[in-house]
Amino acid sequence: MIAAKIKASQGRAEAFRPTKIPWGGTTQGVNSHEGVAAILPDPEVPDKAARRHFTAEYKLRILTLADACIEPGCVGKLLRREGLYSSNLNTWRGQRDCGVLSALRPKKRGRKESVRDPLQAENEKLRKDNERLTSRLRQAEIIIDVQKKISEILGIPLATAEEGGSK
Repeated sequence: MIAAKIKASQGRAEAFRPTKIPWGGTTQGVNSHEGVAAILPDPEVPDKAARRHFTAEYKLRILTLADACIEPGCVGKLLRREGLYSSNLNTWRGQRDCGVLSALRPKKRGRKESVRDPLQAENEKLRKDNERLTSRLRQAEIIIDVQKKISEILGIPLATAEEGGSK
């Protein structure tokens, strides 16, 4: 009789194809003991876990459900069902108290955009103009000094202020 059961189970095993299981593996190579299958999970781990993002509407819905829980253990059941942590609820409640939907929108990650003061931009422009004009004045003074020295060397008299010249 035992030999007949072994023959029957061997014939059945060859007739079935391996089936797909939810986490991506197959039932092929599954240990079975008297008809009870022990399903082994796929040992492959993804390179990087995907970060979860929750919408503002989802957060509000969960907070409403959590606030409606009166019985002991009801909030824990909700969190287990949704795959959340109690810290999520605490964070979301704080965000809700700050300002309903605007605080619940996910914040942009990365470097924050700096807001420039319009007076600072004007100040910078005036500073550059001042440097440019100071440089031109220095150059003009050097040219005038050279002209004075050349006129002294050549013996050309300079016009005075009373005559309408410069100086």
